[in-house]
Amino acid sequence: MNPKTTTVAVFGATGYTGRFVVTELLNRGITPIAIARDPVALQDADFGGAEVIRRHATVDDPASLDKALTGAGVVINCAGPFVDTAHPVVSAALRATCHYLDVCAEQATTTRTLNTFHKAARLAGVAVVPSMAFYGGLADLMATAAMAGHDTAESIDIMIGLDSWHPTRGTRTTIDRKALGNLAITDGQQQPVASPPARRTWDFGSPLHTHDVVELPFTETVLIARHVTTQELHNYVSAIAVREVLDPTTPPPNSDAPNGPSPQHFTIEVIVRRDDNERRAVMRGHDIYAISAPLLGEAAQRLLDGDFTQPGAHAPAEVFDADAILTALAQGHASFKVTSDT
Repeated sequence: MNPKTTTVAVFGATGYTGRFVVTELLNRGITPIAIARDPVALQDADFGGAEVIRRHATVDDPASLDKALTGAGVVINCAGPFVDTAHPVVSAALRATCHYLDVCAEQATTTRTLNTFHKAARLAGVAVVPSMAFYGGLADLMATAAMAGHDTAESIDIMIGLDSWHPTRGTRTTIDRKALGNLAITDGQQQPVASPPARRTWDFGSPLHTHDVVELPFTETVLIARHVTTQELHNYVSAIAVREVLDPTTPPPNSDAPNGPSPQHFTIEVIVRRDDNERRAVMRGHDIYAISAPLLGEAAQRLLDGDFTQPGAHAPAEVFDADAILTALAQGHASFKVTSDT
């Protein structure tokens, strides 16, 4: 790996999530390499820091990716749909011997990334960690915190409360491509969610209170199943948010302040049941895209510092200290707690 570097590349840096990530890296004293597929957007982008390095690259030009990743210790892929970008960017990361993170919510793509690149990443001594984001990695870390050192559970429910969902262009394209996936864990096996999907009512507490929720799986299913054995794993999202994100007229996210998060509220509750005990991890905050930036920042910092358990392609909770990252995330970005019924 590149020795002692404090430089992190961001592929898709001019997008909504990518801009938050560049700002997060600057705030940490890490030099960002802002990589974009659109040279005009890259030139015009105001990243708020003169030290930001700008490089143009496309996934169909491996040489441009190799040049763009020169000097990077980590690359963070924020450019969806990942069915198109994950494989070429991970491949470039391995050629550059740098770590890889992304914000993929696509089940099949994350599965392919984990399976395809594990051996090569292990041999290269780097970590490939997909889905290190609000959808996927956050619930994986929260479930691990709630497991309190155990690796088996009777059931895990992930309840995601959103008061709105204004999709980014990448999210919109991913939905149009039908790339998300549809697997939950039922009777100990990964199986497609029933049609029509299950619906429930859930009280998220303040500020969201009671919402109708609908079963909608993301990469949580893929990630958690790699290191936790459970008979049931189901993921639910507020029905109002699902309606908005599927409505082609819903506008993209818009922040109240320049470069700030949108006013969207979120609450994630991860409920783990085992041995007649229920443990619950809860996080509350603003803007599902913006919160991915400090999550990625924590991960990138740990990768640069060598603070991860093992090289290879892994779920976030397999390589990072879940409690440490969630505690750090709660410092100024979101609230977090774990409770038990005993």
